[in-house]
Amino acid sequence: MRLHKVYHRFSLLSLSSPTSLPLLHHSPRPLSSSFLSIKPHRSLPIPRHSRTTVKSIKSMTTSRLHHIVPINAVAAEDGGGTGSNGALSSSSSSPPAATSDEDSESLVGYRLPPSELIDIVDAPPLPALSFSPQRDKILFLKRRSLPSLSELARPEEKLAGVRIDGKANTRSRMSFYTGIGIHRLLDDGILGPETEVHGLPDGAKINFVTWSNDGKHLSFSVRRDEEDNNISSKLTVWVAEIETGYASPLFQSPDIYLNAVFDNFVWVDNSTLLVCTIPLSRGDPPKKPLVPSGPKIQSNEQKNVVQARTFQDLLKDEYDEDLFEYYATSQLVLASLDGTVNPVGPRAIYTSMDPSPDEKYLLISTIHRPYSFIVPCGRFPKKIDVWTTDGKFVRELCNLPLAEDIPIAFNSVRKGMRSINWRADKPSTLYWVETQDGGDAKVEVSPRDIIYTQPAEPLEGEQPRVLHKLDLRYGGISWADDSLALVYESWYKTRRIRTWVMSPESEDVKPRILFDRSSEDVYSDPGNTGSKERIWESDKEKYFETVVALMSDENEGDIDINQLKILTSKESKTENTQYYMQSWPEKKTCQLTNFPHPYPQLASLQKEMIRYERKDGVQLTATLYLPPGYDPTRDGPLPCLVWSYPGEFKSKDAAGQVRGSPNEFAGIGPTSALLWLARRHIPSLVFVCLNSYLADISVLSGILSAINLPLSFFSFIIESSSADIMVLSEILVLLLPVLAGLVHLSRVKVAHPNKIAIGGHSYGAFMTANLLAHAPHLFSCGIARSGAYNRTLTPFGFQNEERTLWEATNTYVEMSPFISANKIKKPILLIHGEEDNNSGTLTMQSDRFFNALKGHGALCRLVILPYESHGYAARESIMHVLWETDRWLQRYCVSNTSDASAELDASKDNVSKGSTDSDSKAVGATGGGVLEMTDLEHGRFQPLQRSSLW
Repeated sequence: MRLHKVYHRFSLLSLSSPTSLPLLHHSPRPLSSSFLSIKPHRSLPIPRHSRTTVKSIKSMTTSRLHHIVPINAVAAEDGGGTGSNGALSSSSSSPPAATSDEDSESLVGYRLPPSELIDIVDAPPLPALSFSPQRDKILFLKRRSLPSLSELARPEEKLAGVRIDGKANTRSRMSFYTGIGIHRLLDDGILGPETEVHGLPDGAKINFVTWSNDGKHLSFSVRRDEEDNNISSKLTVWVAEIETGYASPLFQSPDIYLNAVFDNFVWVDNSTLLVCTIPLSRGDPPKKPLVPSGPKIQSNEQKNVVQARTFQDLLKDEYDEDLFEYYATSQLVLASLDGTVNPVGPRAIYTSMDPSPDEKYLLISTIHRPYSFIVPCGRFPKKIDVWTTDGKFVRELCNLPLAEDIPIAFNSVRKGMRSINWRADKPSTLYWVETQDGGDAKVEVSPRDIIYTQPAEPLEGEQPRVLHKLDLRYGGISWADDSLALVYESWYKTRRIRTWVMSPESEDVKPRILFDRSSEDVYSDPGNTGSKERIWESDKEKYFETVVALMSDENEGDIDINQLKILTSKESKTENTQYYMQSWPEKKTCQLTNFPHPYPQLASLQKEMIRYERKDGVQLTATLYLPPGYDPTRDGPLPCLVWSYPGEFKSKDAAGQVRGSPNEFAGIGPTSALLWLARRHIPSLVFVCLNSYLADISVLSGILSAINLPLSFFSFIIESSSADIMVLSEILVLLLPVLAGLVHLSRVKVAHPNKIAIGGHSYGAFMTANLLAHAPHLFSCGIARSGAYNRTLTPFGFQNEERTLWEATNTYVEMSPFISANKIKKPILLIHGEEDNNSGTLTMQSDRFFNALKGHGALCRLVILPYESHGYAARESIMHVLWETDRWLQRYCVSNTSDASAELDASKDNVSKGSTDSDSKAVGATGGGVLEMTDLEHGRFQPLQRSSLW
């Protein structure tokens, strides 16, 4: 048996929806990923083509490859409060004083939670892992715990949707590695002794670790904190020899620094790097004029239709334009390991540099003026050229204009050439996609996308060749050879995804559909097709095992089954993830890692995947976590914390499918709700994760009857324009699965009915506020972090709502808990980062919601975290969030003595007298389940969250 080698060239940026497409990568090798990390949250990498490295992306994902993380630096701004894709290190400077005093009203400053929570959060993080291109060596990239607030407090420039550390000339808030250990993977499948990378300056902060293609060298950046004011130095490029571990600067001159605002450096061949450097003669940053030259003017006298979401950190004036250009402009330099340095090309804002597989050409992307004040830099005019690898211009592929007018409808894209890449099966052949619908997903046209291919240097008169035409939106290509390639397309509105088999160089062979399925249907296994032979099977009864990467693809050509090596992962409810090497034909299994349990005090926590049926027959699932040693007979019902991020499905069957495994290890992030399982000296809490489904109106009465809510409460429901059946408003979509889950918990006598708290982050915070407004009798209190509560402040769409405020006014109004602030009577804790740059969750959302609540006498508390963004990163901030949450739960959940049944009667009375106009009708929103931000302009893909517990 021989296995085809498939090269992945998957452009996530071509997708504008969180469909569950196959996990593919920008790499000339068929690797699942070279970079692994044992982390409690899920992360999706996007490796760059012809570089064994991974660029950062901020997201949480449904992918099972959750231990594969970007090895490059990332900002600590991930949603869900998990920190960053690699914990930032604590600063050596003294943090603000913190106290654990219980009296919150009389003291100010940062507070500390109980020691049980501190011990878990401060536990040393496990290293990230990186395999060499030849799969014969592995890096252990060492990390520290959370950063101090002083690191986040460093000055930063907010320009064109990018936050820049001006002193270091890189993205601000970057994580880093503190050391690199090199291990050889021995023939018997075990790891050899560690070789430490040495020669680095004391306190070196390491970023952008990249293997050379021959696996003999590592390149990476180094920075240090300067002694004055804890300011980070500029980045320098270093190279380490793999055999000895010795590292030295790439540039002999101490005046050459890395510009890492966009792309940074790439191996052109095994001895040469192309580096974005800070121009030597650029001078000081432009100074903001004390007196403006004139008013700030924006004009639309051409009557163009320009709709954009509420992007943050945009350019504001000419000074911002000049400052952005100052920091983002680079001089490209070719630097050899022998010390030779040659500047190439003009100064420009280089956003990507991509060598061809044969290392003869470069694909160079730049952005240029005119800039925009209403969209981020990803939509600025973009020029893409082909150069030779010695820096000589070959030709211009395209010069795309400013793209302010991309429609807000999902699957809408930029006009012109996009997803331009090298074919991994050819030495130097390009391919790209062009839309046929003007980029507007609302336009019905066939085909919708066309894929073209052309040599890097075409012959005179040689036109691009059509590879394939697609009726859905292009989603990527996996290349094998002249006779085989897999093409992916998808359409978010219908959740449809298709995979085509095509023969790239055989026009006589027509493409055929391999898979045509729903992205929500996790049971339609794409592997069940054609002839197959089972070569490995996981132990599903006790463990959760999965294939992580192919390890026998170091050579070109087909892979023989008798030389097959596969990296797998293995975990259980109580055992941390470990990695194993599986080899054939002997079918030998060797354990590579032996990571300790990250929080042994919770090693015996109880985890159960529960299934329950809603009144309308929809099967739902939830994950139930119980504290170590809990005995329902002895301990009785416990206080319950329901922490959820809403997920929505198009069909009843999809909503009822089980996602994940009951045997997965319970990862706990620094602000996870699971932390409270460690509070042994108080009644412990129960945690539930829930999915939702748009219900048919015909069964609405039965559902509401089961959860003791009158149908008249949701009198504004009408037929949705986005579905073929009568559907509920999004508020009900948020309510039903949570309420059905609570009914189930009450039946199994696990949750105390008077002590149920509800909480969530981002869209989960929006859910929390709505539940407290519309089902207050079910909850004792709520915790809402970094949410959006007034949808009129995001008038051109939010979450997965494609319609504007003016097209669906009632939906925007009725769904806004801000409008229902007068109905919220239960205690609610609001937490928000002061520097939230998420497009849907401005900090003023919490400010104004708190004022509305306070204006109606609600029991509420607002906590604004200085310097924090959408997710929280600094140790002081995280500890304070835990202290606030613990205090809230103690006061208003654990100690609650109110009677839920008595409150139900009052709730029904309020509903019957409510302000909802029975003639006012709202159309149900269509989406959910992705992060508040759908920001493809930043190069970030936000897929559906599998769970928001981490």
